[in-house]
Amino acid sequence: MLLKTAKPASLMRRRKSYPASGVRVSEIISALSYALDLTEGRPMGHSVRSCLIGMRIAEQIGMSVHERGELFYALLLKDAGCSSNSSKLFHIISADEIRAKRDVKLTDWTRVGWESLQYALTHVATGAPFLERVGTLVRVAAKQQTESCELVKIRCERGATIARRLGFSEPIAQAIHSLDEHWNGGGYPDGLRGTEIPLYSRIMNLSQTLEVFLVNHGREAAIAVAEKRNRRWFDPDLVKAAQSLAKDGSLWIDLDREQVIDKVLYLEPEHTRLPAGEETIENICQAFAEIIDAKSPFTYRHSNGVADAAVAISRQLALDTEDVVFMRRVALLHDVGKLGVSNSILEKPAKLDDREWASVKRHPFYSYEILHKIPGFEDLSEVAGAHHEKLDGSGYYRGWDAEKLSLEMRIIAVADIYDALAAKRPYRDAMPLEKVFEIMRKDAPQALDAGCLEALIAHHESGTPTSQDLLGLSAGVGQNKVQLTSEKKHVSPVPVH
Repeated sequence: MLLKTAKPASLMRRRKSYPASGVRVSEIISALSYALDLTEGRPMGHSVRSCLIGMRIAEQIGMSVHERGELFYALLLKDAGCSSNSSKLFHIISADEIRAKRDVKLTDWTRVGWESLQYALTHVATGAPFLERVGTLVRVAAKQQTESCELVKIRCERGATIARRLGFSEPIAQAIHSLDEHWNGGGYPDGLRGTEIPLYSRIMNLSQTLEVFLVNHGREAAIAVAEKRNRRWFDPDLVKAAQSLAKDGSLWIDLDREQVIDKVLYLEPEHTRLPAGEETIENICQAFAEIIDAKSPFTYRHSNGVADAAVAISRQLALDTEDVVFMRRVALLHDVGKLGVSNSILEKPAKLDDREWASVKRHPFYSYEILHKIPGFEDLSEVAGAHHEKLDGSGYYRGWDAEKLSLEMRIIAVADIYDALAAKRPYRDAMPLEKVFEIMRKDAPQALDAGCLEALIAHHESGTPTSQDLLGLSAGVGQNKVQLTSEKKHVSPVPVH
């Protein structure tokens, strides 16, 4: 039964924007790559800066327009699997895995010596008691090669799978899979050597290393590390191309610009500038929901769970189809900023300290910042960034109260809390629905919107499957379904898990 009191005009904020027919796939992917940068511990913009470097190297070596089109997307999606090994890495080192990922990029981890020892001493079990820390260090040292290979394999295989699910070509997927292979055969996951490594992968590995050292130590250090690792990590012909570009200064142009994303989009070959239709946007939202939820076993299916609840509330409130689709996409992407929260916090089985809690409270801001970069997602980003706001002003990150919270914001807040309570967490088991709703009713109407909560309860009491026909929701919103590569004729929807 639909609630008749559902959609007060004063609450449903008129949306000024929505993904327009002219928005490109590259604009969405490049903006969402900022979330992947957070997971890898890099300053936001790492992927797009690496893309700019890689595209310049590709042009320098005479790569064809078609190849540059594939390389473009491979560079932006190179870290698509980065969240899939976060939990495992955290449990191996018993410390902040984001910091570990950040700093390992400045380390030559293929060589045993003072550099690798110093890295272990400063990143493994750093907060543990002495004896426990020694035991962890010994275990990590004994299994370093095996576990490093396994971590890279998880990441690379997952990234390649995501690229395929998005409809990208096999060369793009293979490039992501072989990102961490090295010229001398000392890389992972397959120990490929020399020209056995896909050319796209060779360019990507060099480009990301140049970007990391550029940002941390400057231009001279970036070229110096490329030269130092020449013929070990990197293809000598690519190093030569980078040296040539660096010598005339063209390699570094615009990399320090705040809006470097605009320069990257300009370099996208014209034949790959594809409009993002409804099905494509749906696929991308689903893929990134999987990336978000893969970060921890305790967030598995959270984004889809919140999407189910948001759709259920929206339908119960008799919202229009376009509004229901909007809410589903908000829900799928609302936690994209949480990719920047360490698993040492997400999986902590005890109360968070002030520093840890401050890190958690920043994630809605990052969700807003990342999604706001996508043309047409401006209002979606506002709602996603408000998923922890409360009607009494006690939420975060803005501390908005009822006067500023639209109906969409109230829906996403209720949906998020519902799924968080109903799911298993590090510090407790999943709760039965009766207990979940009992707890939530204590917060309504002062903190949570009572109408949205009762809509969710009414939906559950009706026995209607929450996830029915979710992928069919967007059918009436737009007809523009496009392929993601110039060779594909159709992209199947990403399956819901």
